[in-house]
Amino acid sequence: MYLIISGTNRRGSYTLRIAELYQSLLREKNIQAPVLSLVDLNVLERNPSILQLEKDLLIPATKFLFISPEYNGSIPGVLKCLIDITDYKKVWMGKKALLTGVSRGRAGNLRGMDHLTGILHYIRMVVHPNKLPISIVDTLFDQDGMGHEETLSMVNTQLDEFIDF
Repeated sequence: MYLIISGTNRRGSYTLRIAELYQSLLREKNIQAPVLSLVDLNVLERNPSILQLEKDLLIPATKFLFISPEYNGSIPGVLKCLIDITDYKKVWMGKKALLTGVSRGRAGNLRGMDHLTGILHYIRMVVHPNKLPISIVDTLFDQDGMGHEETLSMVNTQLDEFIDF
């Protein structure tokens, strides 16, 4: 099972729009992948909603797609807290990850993807080498959605590689 994690708790974020784009492209490839939004998720304690999330989505997933915005040169604290609060041996260990960085700037969260890679390696996840930085994300969408063909092509290539990974 695939799971897409929109790595921020900000409402109306481009991160969620990119996560939904990935979901749509996977659906075109006959792969169902729910999107986990961190909006309104309490990740500060192991509470009943975290336990249910583990049971329903995190533990069954074998391939994770992390869509992470750049926050202060790294990843959002809410994403790190999600990783920290869960049972890492059941949820993350030995599973595969794909990383996509999102930013309004020019680096596409390259540094944050490096930080996330280190965290995921520490909890013994296997990270796909094609980490895609999506820069100036606020200019890539039009009224119909993602209108930037080069970005769509790179995302499709990344997804095809991850499916075979």
